[in-house]
Amino acid sequence: MPGITTNRDNLVRLSVMGEVSQPRVRAASPYRVSYEGEPMVVPATGGVAYNIRIGHRIRDIVGDHVEPAVSMRNTDDTANGGLNTFACVGNTAEVVSGNAKGATGTVTGKHGGIEHVMVDFPFETLEQMKPKDQILIKSFGTGLRLPDFADVLPTSLDPDLFAKWVTETRDGKLVVPVTHTVPARVMGSGLGRDNVNRGDYDITMFDEETVQEYNLETLRLGDLVAILDADSTYGRYYHKGSISIGVIAHGDSFQSGHGPGVTGLLTSRSGAIEPVIDSGANIGQILGLI
Repeated sequence: MPGITTNRDNLVRLSVMGEVSQPRVRAASPYRVSYEGEPMVVPATGGVAYNIRIGHRIRDIVGDHVEPAVSMRNTDDTANGGLNTFACVGNTAEVVSGNAKGATGTVTGKHGGIEHVMVDFPFETLEQMKPKDQILIKSFGTGLRLPDFADVLPTSLDPDLFAKWVTETRDGKLVVPVTHTVPARVMGSGLGRDNVNRGDYDITMFDEETVQEYNLETLRLGDLVAILDADSTYGRYYHKGSISIGVIAHGDSFQSGHGPGVTGLLTSRSGAIEPVIDSGANIGQILGLI
């Protein structure tokens, strides 16, 4: 069966680079305060997470905003802007310095605020990696469009991942496998940001009734999820009937307004996407990473 038509043959494959970041803690205090007022010291963003990869269950991680496998960035803000804008989920990454030189991995998400790009590698590769190792990404996917679905906007999505993930249409809509649906009412940090090609926005997990209703306690890193009544065409906001699809890019948080981060991949203001629940809709499984 022929795939869904895209403009992939006209897209630019472009080099972007960065280095493995250092975990950062504010000099003034190591504490993060929970939504219940409890001060906590736990692992957070950055570095090499030697035992956390795509597929890990969110609620099994002791930490705050923990990023899977390798977090990378640039010290120069302009270069880091290029890395964050042009790296696409599913792109191939290659380690070009350090003990793991020559190893390849896969871009799995982007984290706004800290402005990191996350890359998954096998555990044996992670054991060889350290902060400041350099990584090259052959970025491909920026500007991806679907000619037969003018109201569906892809962002930060590698065309090869799209072709393996989305293969069906129904009644004029794109049928998109997801592991979970999420109501827009629980979306937090990142809401309103006007650049959906970078970063993410968070699912807040503090209302246990909603968590149970939508089965959010089973979320895994790399899960593809549908945010209902949410448009991300030019900025992230509530819009009844719209839909946004993204990938779980980082772990949960106990801070108000924060939670598992969703890097946006597809959105439709008119709702021209039909999400279907599929427990295998995780980029790790689709791309054979886990």
